Amino acid sequence: GGWNRATDFFYEDYWKELEKKGMLRVDAAFSRDQKKKIYVQDLMVERGAELWQWLEKGAAVFVCGDAARMAKDVDKALHKVIEVHGKRTPKEARQYVKKMRQGHRYQRDIY
Repeated sequence: GGWNRATDFFYEDYWKELEKKGMLRVDAAFSRDQKKKIYVQDLMVERGAELWQWLEKGAAVFVCGDAARMAKDVDKALHKVIEVHGKRTPKEARQYVKKMRQGHRYQRDIY
């Protein structure tokens, strides 16, 4: 996520090329490019069923950006997706995320 696609989507061509090859999926959110702000955590919840399917197939989640708010909100959204679409209790969702971290499938570069 970032404020504007034009200034904040670093290495966009590289990520899009990898996405074309089926090596990853990029769901980028740029909160200031339209009137209604769109945040990463909103996309995660909106696309929760699909995200859950990817997680169950071993997908990794990489979060980069603001540690003060965004990272916390993304973490909450991840737990919500696991609870709702994985039909897990909050405790089971925490355990699931813990295993993701241990397996290096949930990485955070936050600052």
